Amino acid sequence: MTAPISLGINLLLGIAGGIAVGGGVIALFVVLDIIPRLAQLTSSYDKVHWYEGAMVAGSLLGTVSDFWNWKISSGPLVEIAVGLFNGIFIGMLAAALTEVLNVLPILAKRLQMVHRLFGLLMAMTAGKVMGSLFDWFVYLK
Repeated sequence: MTAPISLGINLLLGIAGGIAVGGGVIALFVVLDIIPRLAQLTSSYDKVHWYEGAMVAGSLLGTVSDFWNWKISSGPLVEIAVGLFNGIFIGMLAAALTEVLNVLPILAKRLQMVHRLFGLLMAMTAGKVMGSLFDWFVYLK
C-alpha cells in the first residue's frame, strides 16, 4: 500500500514544482516586458496573442519532450536552425534583462568607455558567440 502513496506524493511534488518553476519563468517574462517590447520593436501589436501562444506552446512542448526523452533524428541543417532559434531566444532574453537593468550604460560609464559603447557591445557579442561555439564543438566532445 505504500507504493500508491509514494507515487501520489511524487506526483503532487512534481506538479507543485512545475507550477513554481513555470510561475517564476512567467514572472520573469512579465517583469522584463518581453512580449510587449517584442511587439513594439517589430510594430506588430496585433500579433501579441500569437507571441503569447508561441511561448506557452514552446514551454509545453519543451517540457513534454524533456520528460519523455524525445529524440529527433535530423540532418545538420535542422540542428543549425534549432540552434539559431535557441540563440535568438537567449539573446532576446539577455537583451531584455540588460535593457531593464540598464547594465550597459552603467558599465560603460564606470569603465569610462561611453564613447566606445558600440565596441563594448560587439566585444560582448563576439565573446558570447565564441563561448557558445567552444561549448558546442570542443567542450561537449
